[in-house]
Amino acid sequence: MPRDTLTREQIVRTAIDLLDAEGLDGLNMRALGKRLGSAATAVYWHVGSKDNLITLAGDQVWDEIALPDLDAVGWRAAATSMATGLHAMLGRHPWLVQSFGSFVMFGPGKARYDDHNLAVYEAGGFTGAQADQAAGAVFTFVLGNALSPAAEASLTRRLGRDGGDVEERLRDTMARATEIAAGFPRLRARLDTTAATDYAAAPDNSFEFGLRALLDGMEARPAGRPGF
Repeated sequence: MPRDTLTREQIVRTAIDLLDAEGLDGLNMRALGKRLGSAATAVYWHVGSKDNLITLAGDQVWDEIALPDLDAVGWRAAATSMATGLHAMLGRHPWLVQSFGSFVMFGPGKARYDDHNLAVYEAGGFTGAQADQAAGAVFTFVLGNALSPAAEASLTRRLGRDGGDVEERLRDTMARATEIAAGFPRLRARLDTTAATDYAAAPDNSFEFGLRALLDGMEARPAGRPGF
C-alpha cells in the first residue's frame, strides 16, 4: 500500500492485530508493513517511531470499554462495570499489560476512561485525592489480576519461537513448579484438593471475589466521611 493511501488509523488497527497475535516482541515495522502491503518507511512516515506506534495502539484499545451511565446506575454498579470492562480489555490485549512497564500510556482513549472513572468514585462520595486513591486501588487490583494471563501468553509465544513442543515444555515447567510446591504444607494441601490442578492456579471467580471485597470496604467506610 503506497504511503499516500495509508492512514494512521489503518496502521494503528493493524498494529493492534499484530500485537494481539505476536505480543510486544513480535511488533516490528517490517512485519507491520508486510501486513499492510507497504514499505516500513511508509509506516514510519505516518507514526514516527515504533514507541509512538505502541502508545497509539495502547491508547486506542481503551475505547473498547463501555462507560456506564451514572444517571441510570449507582456508583457501585458503575465501578464494577468499569473494572470488569478493563479486565476484559486487558485479557483481549495482554501486550498492554507488558507495555505498562516500559511505556507511558496516554491519549484521549485512556483519558476518556480515567475521567469517567473519577466521576464514578466522586458519585460514591470520594472527593479530591480520595477519588484518585479509590480509582487507583481498583486499577491496581485489576492490573494485578491481568498479569498472570499476560505472562502466560508471553511465555507461550517465546517457547513457540524457540521451537519444540510448547505444550510439553509448559507441562514440564509446571511439573517442576508443582514438585517444589509439594515441599510446603499449605501448598501441598492445596494440590491435594480436586479444585486445584496446580498451585499457581487461582480458584474460580477470584477476580469477582476480590473486586467485591474491595468495593465492600469502600462502601463501608465510616458514615459522614468521604474517605478512609
